[in-house]
Parts: sequence; structure tokens; C-alpha cells
Amino acid sequence: MYYYAVIALQGFCVYHCYTNRNNYYWIFAIIFLPVVGCLLYLFMNVFRKRDIEKVQETLVTAINPSKKIQDLEKKLKFSETFENRVALADAYLAEGLYLEAISRYESSLKDVFSTDFYVISKLLEAYYYSSNTDEVLNCAEKIKGNTKFRKSKASFLYALTLEKNGKVEEAEEILRTFDAPYSNFMERLELGIFLLRQDKRDACKELFEEMLMESENMSKQNFRQNREFIKRVKEELQAIN
Repeated sequence: MYYYAVIALQGFCVYHCYTNRNNYYWIFAIIFLPVVGCLLYLFMNVFRKRDIEKVQETLVTAINPSKKIQDLEKKLKFSETFENRVALADAYLAEGLYLEAISRYESSLKDVFSTDFYVISKLLEAYYYSSNTDEVLNCAEKIKGNTKFRKSKASFLYALTLEKNGKVEEAEEILRTFDAPYSNFMERLELGIFLLRQDKRDACKELFEEMLMESENMSKQNFRQNREFIKRVKEELQAIN
């Protein structure tokens, strides 16, 4: 098995070298130093530096999640720019530090950036997860007219907030915009659960059956991406039946 894997790797590297017209000395390295030559070729000619740096950054963040925030805090302290403030706010939001994220997003909404869609939508998200429904509604009013809002995460969270405030019909209308075949499995799962809360069992059952039918015909990659939501749909459907 190892032998065939090395042969396949060599074949790929030689083909890549030839089609990309790289220096032909690489072919000798690939053939006469099978593993070492292939690895050197891949890192020097196939993997981009940016990709390697991204992998390294991901590994460091996984080992020490606070390092990214610390680095961004230092960067902001060095240069108080809009981009640096928003990047730090995004990092706070990702780590569940909602009050800190809110503070940074709000401080970014100044001058020409006072109506920035991205910042207001992320601010809405931070307010939602910190259970401040009034501010969620306030943020939504500022960006509802933007075409980007219709199927955004901010719109989805806004709909859930409307339900909490008793505006069920308006909430359902927004949630329905996410009901598109072979996509939005997380939002459609929440739509189904929403329908159950409103005693619309038949509509919920129909939606979940459609989603399961779609899951049987989707690509492997799409299925893997939605595996947890599909599992939840099956469990909810079994509970209904």
C-alpha cells in the first residue's frame, strides 16, 4: 500500500511539474528521492506560502485561543484603524466575549463608517447572544433596507428575536426566506422547530421530510458539512411521528 501511495504521489508531482513548466531538475529529485523529493516539490511549488501560514495560524489558535486576541489587541494599540477595531471585535465575538465585542463594534461606527452594514450586522449578533433584544431590534432597523440583509445571519437572528417579542407572523415570513432546497440546513432546522412551537406539526413534518430526501441525494462534501443538522432533523421527525 505504501509503495503504491508513493508511486501515485510521484506521478502527481511529475505531472504538475511538466504541465506548469517548472524546472526539470525537480523531476530527477522526485524520481530518485521519492518521498523527500515529492515533499520538497509540494512545499516549494504546490502549497502556497499563504496556505501554509494559514494552517500554522489555525494550529496556534487551536492550542492557544487567546493568542489571536492578544495579537489583535497589540495591533490595535499600535494602529487605531477601523479594520483593526473590527478584526478585534470579530475575535471577541468568536470567543463569546460579547460585551467586549459590542464595545469595539460600537466604537467602529463613526464618521464614514457610521452605517457600515457588516459592523451593524455583527453588532446585532453580539447583542442577540448577550440577550439584549431591544438592541437587536434597533440594529435591524438600521440595516433592514440593505439587500444584503435578506438572507444574512443577522436577518435570521432578527426573526428569532421577533418571535420572542410575540411577532410570530413576521418572524415566520423571514424564516421562510431561508427555505431553499439543498442549502441552509441549520436555518431550516430552526424553521421546523419554530413551526412546532406554533403548533404547525404538518408543516414541520413536511419540511423535515423534504430535508431528509435532499440529504440522500446530496454530494458527500455537502452531507459532511450538514451531518449534525441532518441527524437533528431525523431525531425531531421521529419525535413527531
